[in-house]
Amino acid sequence: MAGHSKWANIQHRKGRQDEKRQRIWTRVVREIMVAARTGGGDVSANPRLRLAIEKAKAANMPADTIKRNVDKATGNLEGVSYEEIRYEGYGIGGAAIILDTMTDNRVRTVAEVRHALSKHGGNLGTEGSVAFQFKHCGQLVFAPGTSEDQVMEVALEVGAEDVITDEEGAIEVLTSPADFEAVKNALEAAGLVADVAEVTMRAENSVSLTGDDAVKMQKLLDVLEDLDDVQNVFHNAEIEN
Repeated sequence: MAGHSKWANIQHRKGRQDEKRQRIWTRVVREIMVAARTGGGDVSANPRLRLAIEKAKAANMPADTIKRNVDKATGNLEGVSYEEIRYEGYGIGGAAIILDTMTDNRVRTVAEVRHALSKHGGNLGTEGSVAFQFKHCGQLVFAPGTSEDQVMEVALEVGAEDVITDEEGAIEVLTSPADFEAVKNALEAAGLVADVAEVTMRAENSVSLTGDDAVKMQKLLDVLEDLDDVQNVFHNAEIEN
């Protein structure tokens, strides 16, 4: 259950996301609205909505703002209707990229995604062109120094699929999307709080980029993450800082 180093890359991504914290509310609001519209406004019966509200609370969003957006999505208030669209493409060195978007105008969104990719050395692919290189799963990552034995014991007992320790000592717990919440709750009940906890598209292999290629790839990712309609950017590039 050993793995190569992912810790530096995960911390780097988390740090860059923290720099853009002022934009998190927009993305969280969209996630709340789509989750509520597709699964209903009852938090106890809608795991996706629960996770979205957790993110909102972590971003210090007021409770009345959360409720208002749930009400919008479930028809109690007038609101914009968003749809989810996934795009797949390629970055520097053939690195695979998946973009999850939420938009009220798909023509605008695809044009912006295509332009950003082509301008910065990537290109838009067709549906399924890179998705096979990723696994849809729950991912919890614990910092080096966390007890591997304790994480493994709790995680596997409640249905985690795998526990992987990288060369720096970071511990990664993988679950099915359906089991993510139960595994996360069990770990937290045992006093084990992950640095990263999300349902994600996890790359099954990686493309190592150094020098100019690393700089260009990071620029491309920054541009994509800054697009208003982009919710998440997943990729398989290991970028040397």
